[in-house]
Amino acid sequence: MYCDFKLDMELSKRIKAFTKLGEEMLVAIGSPNHLLGNSAIEAYYLNPWFTKDNVSRAIEAIAKEWLNEESLGGWIAQYPSSYFPPEHPMDVGVIMAGNIPLVGFHDFLCVLITGNRIRIKLSSRDGGLMSAISQMLCNIEPRFTPLIQVVDGTLKDFDAVIATGSDSSAKYFEYYFRNHPALIRGHRNGVALLTGDESSAELELLSDDIYSYFGLGCRNVSKLLVPKDYNFSSLIDGMQKWRFLINHHRYANNYEYARTINLINQTVHLDTGFSLIVPNEDIDAGIATINYQEYSNIQAALSYIDANDAKIQCLVAQDGIIHPRRVNFGETQQPKLNDYADGIDTIEFLGKLNR
Repeated sequence: MYCDFKLDMELSKRIKAFTKLGEEMLVAIGSPNHLLGNSAIEAYYLNPWFTKDNVSRAIEAIAKEWLNEESLGGWIAQYPSSYFPPEHPMDVGVIMAGNIPLVGFHDFLCVLITGNRIRIKLSSRDGGLMSAISQMLCNIEPRFTPLIQVVDGTLKDFDAVIATGSDSSAKYFEYYFRNHPALIRGHRNGVALLTGDESSAELELLSDDIYSYFGLGCRNVSKLLVPKDYNFSSLIDGMQKWRFLINHHRYANNYEYARTINLINQTVHLDTGFSLIVPNEDIDAGIATINYQEYSNIQAALSYIDANDAKIQCLVAQDGIIHPRRVNFGETQQPKLNDYADGIDTIEFLGKLNR
């Protein structure tokens, strides 16, 4: 028995509140006098990676892709009605990452749309954005107020936890929260599988997958799989729209450092003038660096992807490539509501807490 959100009045009010939140977010980001607009300005001073463009990009993706009645309703309809709300709402602690603006919003939405209570432990790099969003939602629907708590200090008094961080912090989380139901996520990246048949338009879109948010997101492409003797010239041409990144002081420092290290070590690499393309079997790459690896045939590339699946958040490839987390060129930072981080269904995790 699946829920009809149109008939569930309590759920419908939650949906309407989040839909209204999306509408207000789009207006607020352009107004420095609004709580969110002001927070976006302050966020940049607290975290220079959170530029105005990056904050706006994150807000637009959330508001346009997720926070509308059609998207929310279709997403919710995939689950049993007993998940919205559960018979016994839980206090769910959520430890949010801070690598890109509002990266923890999806967890925030999942906990509250299911009727649970959330205790948010923010990253020190959040810049105040998540607190502003929480206040906006409570202003729209005051009944959310007792359900949301932003925690200073140690997270405690929770029934279950969702935590996102680096691989090392994930191991710590697994141990620390071993006595609680826990959804723990580590570090992943995006991978692009190229055949050499990509159009110039597709390669330009791929540059968005690589460089948006300075490449700091778990869905950003950090590794390219390319056929043997691949010609990078068209790809590098498509990357030039992101050349302005070199004007950002922290990004430029990372580029210069990576460039120096590669020159000192005499590592073969391609220098685009603002980033490096380096042969490396690792999926994870440093800021301003993209790893690549040649393959002999497409099956060898797919075998590499299968062997490293636990490290891959999404795969950018043309339509003919079959993979459960495949996305089109340019779409890595436009996930749908059911594109769950690490492939773990957050709604299922929350829905089964009482079972």
